[in-house]
Formats: sequence, structure tokens, C-alpha cells
Amino acid sequence: MSRLTEALRHNRILWLMPAVPLPLAAEALAPGAHTLVFLLSILAIVPLAALLSLATEQVAARTGDTIGGLLNATLGNLTELLIALAALQAGEYLLVKATIAGAIVTNTLFMTGMCFLLGGLRHQVQDFNSASTRLQVALLFLAAFGLVVPSTLADMDQQTLPSSLSLAIALILLAAYGFSLVFTLGTHRTYFAAAGHEADAAEAWPLGLAIAVLLGATVVVALVSEVFVASLTGAASGLGLTPAFVGFVVVAIVGAAAEMTAAFSAARRNRLDLSLGISFGSAAQIALFVAPVLVLLSHVMGPSPMSLQFWPGAVAMIFIATLTAALTTASGHSAWFIGLLMVMVYAIFGATLFILPPA
Repeated sequence: MSRLTEALRHNRILWLMPAVPLPLAAEALAPGAHTLVFLLSILAIVPLAALLSLATEQVAARTGDTIGGLLNATLGNLTELLIALAALQAGEYLLVKATIAGAIVTNTLFMTGMCFLLGGLRHQVQDFNSASTRLQVALLFLAAFGLVVPSTLADMDQQTLPSSLSLAIALILLAAYGFSLVFTLGTHRTYFAAAGHEADAAEAWPLGLAIAVLLGATVVVALVSEVFVASLTGAASGLGLTPAFVGFVVVAIVGAAAEMTAAFSAARRNRLDLSLGISFGSAAQIALFVAPVLVLLSHVMGPSPMSLQFWPGAVAMIFIATLTAALTTASGHSAWFIGLLMVMVYAIFGATLFILPPA
């Protein structure tokens, strides 16, 4: 327990933990105050995401490379998955799709761009393993390809994507995710060693404590996510936000707060391989794992099966984000101005979605 107390004391994001009960209390005492509950839910999700990330790292340090890497890959985007599951049950499919698209674009452009920017302000030029990064970007491109192409073809023919096709694509993407784990964690594990980090097992938490914190944080995130989604409609109208903007920008940034903290810190320490492994790996996980799982679960949990057909704007933004990542990482070098340009592209996307939401 002293290890947990020490982590709470040294991790500034975890200082927000007292805010976790606030949205649950506000929802019980003032169920009509949707905007207040919505804002308090965002405030509560940030430290919970950080705690989930920390507990996952501690479990990984105790279980070894292969199991630990699989756990990190599976639970890296658990916050976004839980929020999307709550929206899925409520039938908020636009919010679910906006969360998927937003997480891919946010991790690819905003997180990577801020890593380049923050690292470049401290180090004039930073180098990274371009060969390893090219494989990460290729995996991201193939993952985005599976989401973009069916939507584009359906929109061109003015058709609705059949649920059977979405189901088939989801299964293909999950298979690709499984093979990518075999490749990165098994047959070519040493090739990707520079893109990961491992905690010292001697300094790690006891395995029982790490699993208990992981399970407890997951349950609380699920509860807060339900309150968050329930207050979304009322809060969005009060704040002038659309579900698409909330999912694409707010949920994506809040859900990835812990990963961003780790990536930004690594970039400032000149560990850019680790930063890019976090940003691109997280984006690929969303496309290869989270999106297909949500499609499969919609047949059980949702009011109707959810398709993988995104609105044209989301398709364009996913494609541009992937292309931008490929171009900016091709040289194996980065500087602060490159990161600033990537952040500006993301800002254009956010402003466009805020002013011109999907019909």
C-alpha cells in the first residue's frame, strides 16, 4: 500500500483523485444539472485514466515481456473503450464513431505533434528509429485503410454499409491485430525494443495490489462513463457542442491524458522512440482492436448492430492524419516546428468539426 501512496504523491495527475466521486454525487443530488455533471465527469476521468495506465505498467513489470506487452496493448485504450461501451448501450452511435475517429486522429497528430514540439524545445534536433517507426506507421495505415475504404465506397454509391460487411471487416481487423502482436511481441520483439519501456520488477508494486487497483479503477471508470454519456445530450446543447465534437476532441484527449503525459515526458527526456511507440501504437490499437470489438458488441449490447461507416469528414481526417504521420516521420529526425505544424493540422480539424458538424 505504501507503493500506491508514493505513486499518488509523486504523480500530479493523480492529485485529482478527490474529484472522482463528484460526478456521481452531482448526478444523484442534481440529475438535471447536465452541464455540471458533464464537466465533473471529464475532471474525474483524467486521474482515473492515469491510474489505469500506471496499474497496467505495474502488472506488466511483474508478468514479463510477452504477457506484459499484451496487457499494455489490450488495456492501453481502456478508458476510451469504456466510454464508447456506455455510449453503445445508449444507442449514441455517432458519439461512438466520433470517439473512434477522434482517438486515431488525436493520437496520430496531436500527441505526436506535441511530442515533437516539447522535445524540440529542449533538444534542437531529435533522432528516432525510422525503420521501427515506418513499421508502426504502416500498421496504422493498414488499420485506417480497413475503416476508411468501406465508408468511402458506400458514400460514393450512396448506400448504407451492410452490417454483415462491417462484421466481416471487424473480424479481419481483429485478426490483423492478433498477428501484429505475434510480430511485435514474438518473432521480432527485439526489433521493437526501442519503442517500449519496462519498469524494474524490483521496484514494481506487488502483483495483487496492481491487479486490485486495475480492477477497481476499471469499475469506477465504467460508472463515471455511464454518468458522462447520460449527461452528454443536455450538456452538449447547453455548451453548444455536438456529440461528434465531444467524441472526436473531448473524449479523445481526456481518455488519452495518461498516455499523453508519459509520451510528452519521454520526448522531453530525448526518448522519442518511446513517445512514438505510445502515440502510433495507441492509434493502431483503436483501429485494430477497439473499433472491431465495439462492432461485435453492438450485436449484443446495442439497440441495433453498429456499422463501420463513418461520415465523409471523418474519413478524410483519418486519411490525412495517417498521411501526415508518414511524411513527417520518414526522415528519422524531428524538430519543434514539425510538431507545431502537426498540432495546427489537428487544430484545423477541431475548428472545422466545431463550426461545421456532420449532418
